[in-house]
Amino acid sequence: MIPESFDYQRTSTVSEAISLLQKHGEDAKILAGGHSLVPTMKLRLATPATLIDIGGISELKYINDKGDYLAIGAGTTHWEIESSDLIAKKAPALSQAAAQIGDVQVRNRGTIGGVLAHSDPQADYPGVVLALDATIVVQGSRGERTIAVSDYFTGLWETALGEDELLTEVRIPTDSANANSCYLKFPQPASRYPFVGCAVAMDSSAGSCSDLRVGFSGVGETAFRDSGVEEALRGNTLNESAIASASAKAAEGRNVLSDVFVSEEYRRAMAQVYAKRALTKLS
Repeated sequence: MIPESFDYQRTSTVSEAISLLQKHGEDAKILAGGHSLVPTMKLRLATPATLIDIGGISELKYINDKGDYLAIGAGTTHWEIESSDLIAKKAPALSQAAAQIGDVQVRNRGTIGGVLAHSDPQADYPGVVLALDATIVVQGSRGERTIAVSDYFTGLWETALGEDELLTEVRIPTDSANANSCYLKFPQPASRYPFVGCAVAMDSSAGSCSDLRVGFSGVGETAFRDSGVEEALRGNTLNESAIASASAKAAEGRNVLSDVFVSEEYRRAMAQVYAKRALTKLS
């Protein structure tokens, strides 16, 4: 299929993009890399009257160390995140996730802001930014605001982003847990989307887990922090038995997706497997 007809607007500044969003309202959609939006338009699951292309906004393309956090512009591509030495050092789970997205063409065009704004439950980044305890920065007609990532994902393809707001930045705390983080996934062979994606950030010393954050993508209708795994291991000695016991709680009490590729039962089992692998990798 082909998309319905639409008007195309290309912007060069954030303020211009926000003005167009305010003007066109719910009839407009933001276009960044296009790898999430364009397929849904071709299937006519999305039929925007106006596309606002922000791909040329240079002020959204950066990776900066702000001391307490890394500031990543929403227009930063997966390849730029994958190849950043700064991110690899201070938030390796994010660079590992970026390196596993799609193929080379996708990683060179797709952006972190586009993925998080689309909020596909089977995308890689949502579970990662939850584990890294990120902050989402947005701008709209009423100015700038920040959203804790725990409040950002509100439902299936739904976020706390307002209709007249643009996601502009992702902030990743530069704490010891994020510096000791990883991302592992069980990928769909063709699309490379995760059937299960597990991100873990762990603060440990003397063989004990003092802090732990675990995020899952691809498992439920939205990405989620797994408090069951976290509480089972936090404060305990990092040995094989403790990790196995904590991993067995992965996705416990959660509604788990089932599709033509992977059943709910198998996806739940793989959540436990990948939690164990990620925890073992960091211990």
